[in-house]
Amino acid sequence: MSTIEMPVSKKAKPVAIKDDAMNFQKDLITSNYHDLATAHSKGRKVAATFVPGNLNELLMCFDFARSLPETNALQNGMRKKSGKMIMDAERDGHSEDVCTYVKADLGAMMGGEIGPTGEPLPKPDILLLSYTGCFTFMKWFELIRHKYGCESVMLHVPYQGEGRIQPNMREYVVKQLKETVIPALERVSGVKFDIDRLRGYMRESAKAEEDLVKVLQSAKNRPSPIDGYFGAVYYIGPIFTAFRGTPEATTYYRMLREEIEERLRLGKGPVTPEGDMGEEKYRLIVEGPPNWTNFREFWKMFYDEGAVVCSSTYAKVGGLYDFGFRHDPEHPLESLADYCLGCYTNLNLPSRIDMICKYMDEYQADGLLINSIKSCNSFSAGQLLILREVEKRTGKPAAFIETDLVDPRYFSAANVKNRLESYFQMVKQKRAALTGVH
Repeated sequence: MSTIEMPVSKKAKPVAIKDDAMNFQKDLITSNYHDLATAHSKGRKVAATFVPGNLNELLMCFDFARSLPETNALQNGMRKKSGKMIMDAERDGHSEDVCTYVKADLGAMMGGEIGPTGEPLPKPDILLLSYTGCFTFMKWFELIRHKYGCESVMLHVPYQGEGRIQPNMREYVVKQLKETVIPALERVSGVKFDIDRLRGYMRESAKAEEDLVKVLQSAKNRPSPIDGYFGAVYYIGPIFTAFRGTPEATTYYRMLREEIEERLRLGKGPVTPEGDMGEEKYRLIVEGPPNWTNFREFWKMFYDEGAVVCSSTYAKVGGLYDFGFRHDPEHPLESLADYCLGCYTNLNLPSRIDMICKYMDEYQADGLLINSIKSCNSFSAGQLLILREVEKRTGKPAAFIETDLVDPRYFSAANVKNRLESYFQMVKQKRAALTGVH
């Protein structure tokens, strides 16, 4: 995820306010794109993989440079480049209903493989799919495999249909790691697997995960020193992508935690692109990914109204660390299995509802807002049920807005703003009825 640098309009180019941790985060993400651009010239192999359930620590054991197609697509969306890529993919025969991450990625391939930072993206040497609840991922990598002819390996992760990880599920994933995934990574990379190296990366992961949880849970305070949705996309960027398990990630999350603890000490609210947020008027939980093509404009609609997102399901798409999971160097392969099994998109609907209701209670939220993504079935399926159940169980108001991931044609600023204003009014009235405070 990237720091915000896009203009609000062609007439004005405001400079986004950034703290030290955000600048460091930007440097990390940029450095990974540079590593990818130069990987083959330095004799390194490249692995492409996805964010939910990614095996970053394992890939590092084989010296792979790591590319994440979802992240590439959202970065291009934030930089206003995804619209043309999507239309190119549609002209090539892909449906309007296909995930726009996929079409942005395929369109980028058609346009010459230039990455979000302007450097070329390399052809992957291996595609590693840790299947965690999104069927689209399989079709996406199938298309990439057809284009590049590269080897692909799939780690099948059982769905948490009963709402918990069973021992046989863990054993099934570990068996695949030992018999299929690790041998394929050894063969393609030419590097022998070293489990002690994996343990070392996991020690770093656990440190970063601990600090990230402290940052995310700081939002339980009033005022919240962070935004757990818009702000959190920066916080989760390194740990959900190519940096989990590295000393750089450990440094970043320690720095971030220190900054947030200082904001907490001073009683400050979140940092927005325009500086410190003003009065906290509304505390929300948000379900669903953000819109990337108009990210800054979207965020502004919230902080202009004094609305802070205390927690969000999207910030857990790459790991439910706030529910206790940490990568465990003493049980490295089992830990990888539990990580994949526990990703948000691999949870059933009752588990997702329980999770949101827990957030509503622990973060003293005023309501739930669902951003329904037109082209993302992994999130959108079942959201009406989620809305009704959360309203029934908490007594707090819930509402829908509708946007898309990286297709600018499906972001109507006026429509979203009108819905948000109506929702905030509803929250205000409901709160007044319950507390007598306006």
